[in-house]
Amino acid sequence: MEQKEFSLRLSQLRLNKGVSARDMSLSIGQSPGYINNIETGVNFPSMTVFFYICEYLGVTPMEFFDLDAKNPSKEKELLSAVKGLNGENLDHLIALAKALKAK
Repeated sequence: MEQKEFSLRLSQLRLNKGVSARDMSLSIGQSPGYINNIETGVNFPSMTVFFYICEYLGVTPMEFFDLDAKNPSKEKELLSAVKGLNGENLDHLIALAKALKAK
């Protein structure tokens, strides 16, 4: 993943969480403009801060780099919600998901 992709992914996940770059920066113990500087390509986080970013966003590092997962924290929530459903209900959800994806 190139720096531009990293910056875009960070922005996407932050917006999914509904938090400003400033609030996120302060929440992970950085200066107010820290996340903005990463998203604009001025800075790149250290590995330690990257792990804080993932923790704050509620994603694993693997999920951060999985560009096919548009909203990994919501996907985890959905997977948790469907555990224990019977086969018929799972079939209904699968059909619904396929129909929504086709739109």
